[in-house]
Amino acid sequence: MKHAEVKNKITETASFLFYKNGYNATGINQIIAEAGIAKATLYNHFKSKEEICLAYLQFKNNSFLQNFKPFITSKPKGKEQILAIFDFLQLFYQDKEFNGCWCIKTVSEIPKDNELIRNEIQSQKKDFIALIAKLITNNLEQVKEAQVNSLARQIYLLYESAVGESHLHQEDWPILESKNLCKKIIS
Repeated sequence: MKHAEVKNKITETASFLFYKNGYNATGINQIIAEAGIAKATLYNHFKSKEEICLAYLQFKNNSFLQNFKPFITSKPKGKEQILAIFDFLQLFYQDKEFNGCWCIKTVSEIPKDNELIRNEIQSQKKDFIALIAKLITNNLEQVKEAQVNSLARQIYLLYESAVGESHLHQEDWPILESKNLCKKIIS
């Protein structure tokens, strides 16, 4: 296998295990066994479990965005594209592999002073807020430029709450209620 293919296999294997079982509960030896590689091979690609975690976070985010963006933009322009954020989450929730937010799961398991992983997670969340702000700018003419960032953060908080609470309750009502609240704040 080529170098990039091996690295991708390690990343995908670790991503599956971290998301399913948690960062702390997944050991290096389990990743090695599941990926079917030697320990030396893993360390040729990643210097530490922390580096694997960064690759996992980036892999999950890239996969999310590859599905999220086309789904949202396939909806009619206007409020429908904003509300589609929650429709997408509904589909994500219905996936049999749904296990909440990969970022929140990870940040809850790392030491407070782990700035490398925390910075990656914060960066992903800031980018998501910026994506929501862009959706607002492109779809809600009545929103003044000065209000866009505040509204984007409000929708982001509704989304994040819906992810966490749907995972906690193992029901989709938090997603539906968050969508209803979003309808009210964008009207």
